[in-house]
Order: sequence, then structure tokens, then C-alpha cells
Amino acid sequence: MDIEEIKRRKLLELQKKLQEEQAKQEQLLEMELQKKALLKKILTPEARERLERIRMARPEFAAAIELQLIQLAQLGRLKIPLTDEEFKALLEKIASAKRKREIKIVRK
Repeated sequence: MDIEEIKRRKLLELQKKLQEEQAKQEQLLEMELQKKALLKKILTPEARERLERIRMARPEFAAAIELQLIQLAQLGRLKIPLTDEEFKALLEKIASAKRKREIKIVRK
């Protein structure tokens, strides 16, 4: 094998990796757009605003809430659109459920 052949193969390999990365990025972007569209249908503007404030403070918690909202809506267990007051009540339920699961170990 000569050097030119090796260079050509490496270049093709890099191009393939780049294309795969671009495809993954496009797929993630598409999923994010779909999620935002669903949330726009599920939540009123005030409730979406509250979710954005939660996202700024606790991004992981906001992502979990989004997934739960979408699942509940798909199962038909959520009144659509969800008002800010209803969203607050749902957040309280979720927060209290999380508090119940916390286990503290005290060593003596």
C-alpha cells in the first residue's frame, strides 16, 4: 500500500465519521423541535414560562418534568392545555413524591 492510498482511506474514514455526527445532530435537533411543539400544545404560555424558569435553575429536573408531561399527555391523563395553576399543583405532587423517596442514613 502506498502513502496516497492510506491518506485516501483516512480521509474517507474521517468524512464518514463527520457525516454520522451530522446525522446524529440533526436527529437530536428534530427530536428537540418535536418536544417543544408538544409542550407548546400541552402547556399554556404562563406554564411554559414557569418551566423555562425551572430549566434555568435545575435543567435535569426540567427535562424530567418535560418527559413526564409528554407521557401523561400521550396517555390521555392530562387536561390539555395545562394552566399555570394546574402545572404548579402537578409540580407539588412530583416534588412531594421525590421527598418521600429520600432516604437519610444517620450513623452513630
